[in-house]
Amino acid sequence: MADDIKTLSDLQSAVGSDSAETETLAPAEPVRDSLGRSYATGKRKDAVARVWVKPGSGKMTVNGKDYEAYFARPVLQMILRQPFQIAGVEGEFDVMATVKGGGLSGQAGAVRHGISKALQLYEPSLRGALKAAGFLTRDSRVVERKKFGKRKARRSFQFSKR
Repeated sequence: MADDIKTLSDLQSAVGSDSAETETLAPAEPVRDSLGRSYATGKRKDAVARVWVKPGSGKMTVNGKDYEAYFARPVLQMILRQPFQIAGVEGEFDVMATVKGGGLSGQAGAVRHGISKALQLYEPSLRGALKAAGFLTRDSRVVERKKFGKRKARRSFQFSKR
């Protein structure tokens, strides 16, 4: 068989006869549940957020509270609004999130990650903008563990000459 194929056209004709149908990438289908929502899990540091996104008026609830009450700092509120601003769909989706673990900063990052993933599942055309902004990538930085013989992860005990 190897002696018969000497050029690329010979190879193409040999392979083309087996698989005449070449697959083209079809646009991704939206992933929605029976209630018309998309679900995603977001993670950051030790926080894990479960996020549901559905069309609505822009209402965001986190653990049963309004997001402005749960995340009192304006910086954390801004983090939650970022995916909508980047995608250009501010005020078009309602968000319901439950978040556990970590502190407020990690929780805000986890909810942002979850919102971004859920938006991309609900409307696949938004993927490019969200990916370019880096919102679909899980931030893998976590706290380094404490080592034995050290005061913290890297900090040594104070050296005493005498």
